[in-house]
Amino acid sequence: MTREVRLGNLRIGSDAPVSVQTMYDVPLSRLEDKFASRMGVLKAMGCDVMRISYPDVKEHDALAKAVKECPMPVVADIHFDYRNALDSISCGVAGLRINPGNIGARWKTEEVVKACRDAGLAIRIGLNSGSLPENVNNVSKEKLMTDSALEYISWFENLGFYNTVVSLKASDPEATYRAYKLFASESDYPLHLGVTEAGGTVTSCVRTTWTLGRLLSEGIGSTLRYSITGRIEDEVTAGVELLRSLGLRKGGVRIVSCPMCGRKSFDSQSFLSQVQDDILATGKDICVAIMGCQVNGPGEAKGADVAVSGIGRKVYLYRNGEIYKEVSADCAKQELLDLIDTIE
Repeated sequence: MTREVRLGNLRIGSDAPVSVQTMYDVPLSRLEDKFASRMGVLKAMGCDVMRISYPDVKEHDALAKAVKECPMPVVADIHFDYRNALDSISCGVAGLRINPGNIGARWKTEEVVKACRDAGLAIRIGLNSGSLPENVNNVSKEKLMTDSALEYISWFENLGFYNTVVSLKASDPEATYRAYKLFASESDYPLHLGVTEAGGTVTSCVRTTWTLGRLLSEGIGSTLRYSITGRIEDEVTAGVELLRSLGLRKGGVRIVSCPMCGRKSFDSQSFLSQVQDDILATGKDICVAIMGCQVNGPGEAKGADVAVSGIGRKVYLYRNGEIYKEVSADCAKQELLDLIDTIE
């Protein structure tokens, strides 16, 4: 078991549940008007931590606003300029993500560590295989990442700072797996898991699930992020689904939907894309089936709390395995959400 780290009101490590993270995908200079509502949806979907890039102190007011409106702890992502890290603390963030290797002179990192120590914040040492110290001893990538992280930890501990999480990410899934395994054998600091630059939704989900699934099954990892070149909502969905599949997170929405085939009489693929986020954001402990024809639809409906199955323009809603209502395809989304809303 790892030691425990506090990120705002969130526990990471020890016996705390594995948490899911994502990273805000809009520059602070263009902070969305709908930021608060979007963060609320992501939290309802199962997101526990929001990381936000903070490249310039000119965005101080925007970061402070984001921290105030975000229902999850906010981690400021810092590169190159330690002054950005120091300024982000005054914005109210719960923690920082830094790579001491690109901050510059050691004293700059130490200034950040001391400020976080005094403010009671957490730090994630975020190491990527593409930004490591020079490999003077010609060791493996995973060995270099592990040794670098342990060196930075010793700096932190010498300053009386122990509220540290570590990540060791590579775009190579096997290098990532070996790095986390090696570090976990040498340190009890909690680990943030992820495969960096993993590609689009399909490639990222395959690479990340294969890598993180093995690690989590071996008891390694306290928090995670899927890095997808795509929607951050999909990152959260993938992370939550992995934890649920491994039995590490209970409850929540379980969606059952059929693949496309020549039998389809209802466009379940398009319907799912329209309604998925809304269903997941309900946070209800239910099973929802979305089926494209009458071959498997009624059977799947029997095992679901709520189901949708269609024939042409006619769509049938099921509740607890029985036909509840016939609706038009145009109204099916709202009718489904209204039905789900009635379930306690």
